[in-house]
Amino acid sequence: MKILLAKTKMKKLIVSLLDSGIRLDAYLVKYLDGKSRSYAQKVIEEKKCLVNSKLSKDSYKVRENDVVEFELLDEKPLNLEKKDIKLDIIYQDEDVVVINKPRGMVVHPSNGHYDGNTLVNALLYSIKDLSSINGVVRPGIVHRIDKNTSGLLVVAKNDEAHIFLQNQLKDHSMYREYYALVEGVIPHQDLKIDAPIGRDPKDRLKRAVDIYEGKEAVTYAHVEERMKNYTLLSCRLETGRTHQIRVHMAYIKHPIVGDPEYGKRHQEIKCNGQMLHAYKLTFIHPRTKEKMTFCCPIDEEFRRVLEIARSK
Repeated sequence: MKILLAKTKMKKLIVSLLDSGIRLDAYLVKYLDGKSRSYAQKVIEEKKCLVNSKLSKDSYKVRENDVVEFELLDEKPLNLEKKDIKLDIIYQDEDVVVINKPRGMVVHPSNGHYDGNTLVNALLYSIKDLSSINGVVRPGIVHRIDKNTSGLLVVAKNDEAHIFLQNQLKDHSMYREYYALVEGVIPHQDLKIDAPIGRDPKDRLKRAVDIYEGKEAVTYAHVEERMKNYTLLSCRLETGRTHQIRVHMAYIKHPIVGDPEYGKRHQEIKCNGQMLHAYKLTFIHPRTKEKMTFCCPIDEEFRRVLEIARSK
C-alpha cells in the first residue's frame, strides 16, 4: 500500500551513490539543516517520512535511487529571549567561556523545555558574542551535559573557536572527567567499559548498549572511594554518547545513585537527580594552542548524598 503525504509540506530527496548504505535517520540529518538526529528520528516515528512511498524504520539503510519524502514537524516556537540567570563562569576570553552548569538546568531549548530557563537563555543575556555553527537554537554550544548532571562545559564565542573545539571532540583530544556515585561496591580499581550505545528499542527517550547498531562508546573508570553499599568513581569519556556514563554504569550493574531513568527503582537515598558531576575539562585553546585544564568541586546536593552514603 502506498501512502501519500500532503504535497504542500512534502520534501523529496533522491539517494545518491555516495549516501547509499547509511541509516535513514542519519541520511535525514544530512539534509535537515541544523536539525538533530533525535529530530530526524521523531520525523520517522511520527510517520512523516516515506521511502519509495512506504513507511520505514530509522535503522533502514538507504540505497541509491531510493526516493525519500518527508515533512517537517510542527514545532512550538522556541523561547530564545535573553534571561538574567546567574552563571558560574569559571573562565572567559575572546574565544571561549567555561561554565559550571548547575544541576537542574537544561543546556538549550528543546521539546519539553520552552520555559526560557536554559543555559542558552542565560548565555544570550551574559555573553555578547556566541558562535553561529549550531544555529539560533544552540548558539555557542559545543557539547552538552544532562539536565540533572552538574559541571563543566566549554562554550565557543566565534565560529573558528567552535570548529577547533568540535574537532577535539571528534579526535578525542578533549578530556572530560566526571565524579559518579554508584550503587554497590566495585572490586576492581580500574575499569574500561567498551560497549556501543544506541537508542533503547523499548523506550525511544532512553539509550541502551546495542552491540549490533550502537555507536562506539568507551568509558574509563577509577575507584576513588569504597563505602559499605556504594562506590565513588572518577570517569573519563573517550567518546561522548548521550547518557554514556549513566548507560554504562547500569550495564555493569552499578547504576548511578539517584538516576531516574537507569537507576534503581527504589532509591535508598532521596536525591535531586543522578549523582554525576563533570569536575574536570581539558582542551587545547583555539587561538593560543595552549593546553588548558579546569576543575570544579561537586555541588552541594552531591556532597549531601555522598555524606549519607558514607554514614551508611
